[in-house]
Amino acid sequence: MRTIQITLPDELAEGAERAGVLAPEVLEKLQKRSLADLLAAAERISAVNDLPYMSPEEVAEEIKLMRAEKRSLKSA
Repeated sequence: MRTIQITLPDELAEGAERAGVLAPEVLEKLQKRSLADLLAAAERISAVNDLPYMSPEEVAEEIKLMRAEKRSLKSA
């Protein structure tokens, strides 16, 4: 584990202490949540990698459709 020292304006530091934001158990919960979020993102990325690749023609068609939709929304 790494120790990080930060300098905060007194008012901000006091507010963070009063709110309990700097309490060790809060920081530990944040660390676990961040790890869980990272793992969930990795799973989503992995799922995307399993999708078939689009040909350049398919990509061009998707862009064409998206642009047409955007134009129709502007004119509406």
